[in-house]
Amino acid sequence: MTFSLVARCSQTGMFGVAISSSSPAVAARCSYARAGVGAVASQNVTDPALGPLTLDVMQSGKSAAEAIAEVKRQGRFIEYRQVMAVDAAGGTAIHSGPNALGIWAEAQGKDVASGGNLLASDGVPAAIVKAFESASGHIGDRLVAAMRAGLAAGGEAGPVHSAGMKIVHEQVWPLADLRCDWTETCPIEAIAEAWDIYKPQMEAYVQRALDPRAAPSYGVPGDE
Repeated sequence: MTFSLVARCSQTGMFGVAISSSSPAVAARCSYARAGVGAVASQNVTDPALGPLTLDVMQSGKSAAEAIAEVKRQGRFIEYRQVMAVDAAGGTAIHSGPNALGIWAEAQGKDVASGGNLLASDGVPAAIVKAFESASGHIGDRLVAAMRAGLAAGGEAGPVHSAGMKIVHEQVWPLADLRCDWTETCPIEAIAEAWDIYKPQMEAYVQRALDPRAAPSYGVPGDE
């Protein structure tokens, strides 16, 4: 009931996760990223503890493959879980337990990994990876393109209702953390619309956090 990708921008070192599901608020419990470390998606009968665990292992200097191996060793009911990771070198790894729901599949490429369950077809993750690799621009633009490609390839077997996109870069907080927790329309397009609005303002929000004296105008009534 989920399809997602984790990715790294080789030019900027940014990491991103994008995800969509028929379940509500999927990004709240399935998306994890840490600046300078990597990105993780933990899904399918989700154990949210596996996201931070994977990031902690990678932060200790281990690769994505080593981190996923550790998750398989430590995780409870790991046969039900689907976890994917990308590390600081762009390495990727995926665990898909044999009890993953419905049609499930996974795919890996350069700086990107994708997986899904209860899919309309097993080609969805491959379409996501191909679209991310083919897209250009900001990692956020590439994540949106990849999720749209996954939906176009069939997406979930049923309608999706929630989505999210998280991007990290340099700071301990996310550069962007956009969510649509429930909609009867298309949550991926809701995220895409939010990204189009947020992207031009993004660096200004970072500047306000780092040094508000040099920040641009807030653009609200009474602001000088």
